[in-house]
Amino acid sequence: MIDLRKMEQFVTVAEERHFHRAAQRLGMSQPPLTVAIRRLEEDLGVDLIERGGNRVLGLTEAGLTFLHEARETLRQADHAIATTRETAAGRTGLIRLGYVGSALYGRLPDTIRTFRRARPNVRLELREATTAAQIVGLRDGTLDAGIVIPPIAEPTGIELHHFDQDRLCIAMSLGHPLASKDDFCLADIADEDFVLWPMVEGRGFHLQVIRLCTEAGFVPRVTQEAHGMHAVLSLVAVGAGVSVVPESMRQFRPDQITYQPIAEAGADFPLCLALHQPGPATVAFKEIASFGGSE
Repeated sequence: MIDLRKMEQFVTVAEERHFHRAAQRLGMSQPPLTVAIRRLEEDLGVDLIERGGNRVLGLTEAGLTFLHEARETLRQADHAIATTRETAAGRTGLIRLGYVGSALYGRLPDTIRTFRRARPNVRLELREATTAAQIVGLRDGTLDAGIVIPPIAEPTGIELHHFDQDRLCIAMSLGHPLASKDDFCLADIADEDFVLWPMVEGRGFHLQVIRLCTEAGFVPRVTQEAHGMHAVLSLVAVGAGVSVVPESMRQFRPDQITYQPIAEAGADFPLCLALHQPGPATVAFKEIASFGGSE
C-alpha cells in the first residue's frame, strides 16, 4: 500500500534532484528519506531513481511515470481535503429549496441574491411546491429547506423559523361585475363560485380562508380546485370564479385580474423557513434567511 507521505517524499526528491536538499525541505534527516525511497521502490518492484551518491542523476522511465501520477494523486488529495472542509463550513454544496408560489413575490428573491453573494459556491435548486409537498420532501430527503405556510399537519422534527409576512386579498377577473365596486368587503362575494386549492396541500392556509368567509356570514361555494397558487389565479383570470389569495401576488397578471384588499381582521399570515436535519450549507442559508425568531 503506497501512502501519500511516500508519494510526497518521492516528488520532493525528484524535484530537488538531491537527497539532502529534499530532506531539508521535508523537515527530516537524510538517512530516513533514503530508506523511505528504497522501500517505495521495493513496494513497487521497480527502480524509480538513477543515483549518484546523494545526487539524483535522473529518473527512470518508470520514475517519470510515477512522478506524474504521484503529483496528480497529491493534487486530488489536497482538493478532496479542501472541498471536505468547505462543505463542513457550509461554503460549498447543494441546497434543494422548496417554496410556495407566493414566496416569489415577497422576500425570497432578495434572500436568494444575498445568499448567492455570500456563498457563491453553494448551488441552489428551486422547486415550487405546496406546503404539504414540501414537508414530505423534507422528511424523505428530497428537499433541504422549504418556505411554507404554517401550521403544518405533523410538525414533529420540523424546525420552523419566521421568514416573511403576507395578507390575504380577494382576486377576480377584470371583467367580473364586482371588479369596480367601491367599499369592497368579503361578504360581497358570498354568492360567487370559488376557485381554491385542496386542503391537504395547504391545510392552515385553506382553513384561514374558510374561517374568514364564515366570519363574514357565508361558506364559500368551491366549484373548482387547482394545485398551486399560480394555477388558481390562472383560472380566476379566465373567469372560472373568484378566490382569496396572498396579497403579495398582486403582481401576477394585473392586466387580467383585480385584487381587492380584505379589511376584516385575521387576514394576515406568516411564511416560515422549514428545516429537517439541516446540513452546513442549509444552516448558512438559515442564518441569512431567518429573522432569528422561531415559531
